[in-house]
Amino acid sequence: MTAGSGARAGNLLGFDFGRRRIGVAVGETVTGSARPLVALAAQDGEPDWNHVDALLRDWSPLALIVGLPLDHGGHEQAITGAARAFAERLRQRYALQIHLSDERHSSQEAARRFAAQRASGQRRRRDAVQLDAVAAAVILETWLSEHPCPPICAT
Repeated sequence: MTAGSGARAGNLLGFDFGRRRIGVAVGETVTGSARPLVALAAQDGEPDWNHVDALLRDWSPLALIVGLPLDHGGHEQAITGAARAFAERLRQRYALQIHLSDERHSSQEAARRFAAQRASGQRRRRDAVQLDAVAAAVILETWLSEHPCPPICAT
């Protein structure tokens, strides 16, 4: 996807849904890269919507990607319905395209990245609270790699 190719470059926001914390990351459609932003406190899956509003104002995403928690066999589990409901609340609130992304391996990859950053001195133990945001970046990168020119980037 290059300038002039008919593709619309822009940001995406990714979410790693949890009942107590929701990780948020920002990604870029051209580079396919993502980086962690913040882990939002949540009460039974409900974030501070004012904080989410601010993130959307700051990043002006083309679409939102929500991790879909499936079990190791790819089947839905109890939290899957809550993540789908969160995605629907995002769609209703922001009128943006919402895409669900299988997040089965995001937590393990986020933990691996965090451990590597700790070993290199880039992170400290107290930074572990951001692990959900790292998982959101993994979810977003995975989605972008599976959708090199997602429908949202077509003009």
